[in-house]
Amino acid sequence: MNLVQHPELLDRLAASYALGTLRAGARRRFEHMARTHPQVRAAALLWQGRWSALSELQSPVQPDAAVWTRIQNLVDADQAGLALEQQRAAANARTPKALAWWRSLALTGAVATVAAVAIGLFAQQSLQKTSGQQLSALQTQLQTAQTALQTMPQVQYVAVLADGKAQASMLVTFDARQGQLALQRVGGFQEAADRSLQLWALPAQGAPQSLGVMGEGRLEQLQAQLAQVQAVPALAISLEPKGGVPSETGPTGPVLFSGALIKRDL
Repeated sequence: MNLVQHPELLDRLAASYALGTLRAGARRRFEHMARTHPQVRAAALLWQGRWSALSELQSPVQPDAAVWTRIQNLVDADQAGLALEQQRAAANARTPKALAWWRSLALTGAVATVAAVAIGLFAQQSLQKTSGQQLSALQTQLQTAQTALQTMPQVQYVAVLADGKAQASMLVTFDARQGQLALQRVGGFQEAADRSLQLWALPAQGAPQSLGVMGEGRLEQLQAQLAQVQAVPALAISLEPKGGVPSETGPTGPVLFSGALIKRDL
């Protein structure tokens, strides 16, 4: 399936990937598509920024002691399972294939049953030990997260700007509601003290138009109007003298990064 043609599915997979809940083969396939499709890369970077912003809103909470006990028990269970798999592999090398298959099936079922019972017991103990105060704190955190999501910028345009080697160097998003461009450095480039990075809109016809001059931070915000980006197919960043150059002159230094500007369906 071409994720680029299914923006809603791409958005859900990118959110799951950034959160860490996309696992195994699905995660590897998503990473492979991200290496070859700028839209997939942009969606993943966008959600990584969203989740990191949510974590900054939360105050630290000390986990219950039962949580650490449960984690340790799960780690021990994984190690025991690995040891059983190694023993099973050694036994399979010494027994006929049919017998080895039945033994493997029996061991797998036993391990799965023990793991299911253990997880159920740990979950029950954890719920019993959770106090009303902890539940109230969790509810407060959930409400805070929901409020943050509601006030989150409505990103309407996204661009991943890459260098000449196709290495992503800058993530650009545009929030039409706030009239704001956000530029996040995702590469290691840092301009000299006497130089500035300047963002340019590259219209289908006509000369490049300046959208602003970046500062030296990892995340910069520039004010822009919807009309300045609405019909722009691509963006570029050039290296200019400190403070940038007038829009009328166009880029005077080398163009370091460029990429397509993609409209997202909200």
